[in-house]
Amino acid sequence: MTTPAPAASSAAAIPPVVAIAHHSGFGHTSVLAEAVREGAADTGATVHLVKVDEITEEQWALLDTADAIVFGSPTYMGTASSAFHVFAEATSKRWATRAWQDKLAAGFTNSGSKSGDKLHTLQFFSVLAAQHGMHWINLGLPSGWHSTTASENDLNRLGFYLGAGAQTDTDRGPDGVHKADIATAEHLGRRVAAQAAVYAAGRAAVAA
Repeated sequence: MTTPAPAASSAAAIPPVVAIAHHSGFGHTSVLAEAVREGAADTGATVHLVKVDEITEEQWALLDTADAIVFGSPTYMGTASSAFHVFAEATSKRWATRAWQDKLAAGFTNSGSKSGDKLHTLQFFSVLAAQHGMHWINLGLPSGWHSTTASENDLNRLGFYLGAGAQTDTDRGPDGVHKADIATAEHLGRRVAAQAAVYAAGRAAVAA
């Protein structure tokens, strides 16, 4: 007699909720935020875009209930924008209550230079996540565009691992965001949503 497999938990079957908390000074980072949204939505996740410089109480509540929060900001003078820093400091109310404990987190950034000290911005995001007790999701891609047979159109063409790093020429508008960087941001969105689904299923299995 074959023992039937246990029914999947209804909690595990609920699509994860991903929130993208971002600031964009000139529109370039908004392009990346939309790409992250599309990637996460492709997996079936429910996705919310939150502009941190215009955040409302309702949107704070969305962040509180999300399974994963993806942080995004341009890199200005070697770190996230001042608007994002204001948001980060405002999250101290959530830190005090551990409201974001054990959520997933990830990040993306854009600058005008190939490096532009974007790593520092991604590190800032990851430390912010760690202070909240969140679990950091890295990009999960090898570096691209690093050999004579490689191409600037490769995913992760700039070789960042902690999160998604993009570069846009300073004299180009949002339509100048590199297609490979957009595709890399989409990959990040899919990865975060997929990991959020795995995490939710694991929690449901442990609770069963």
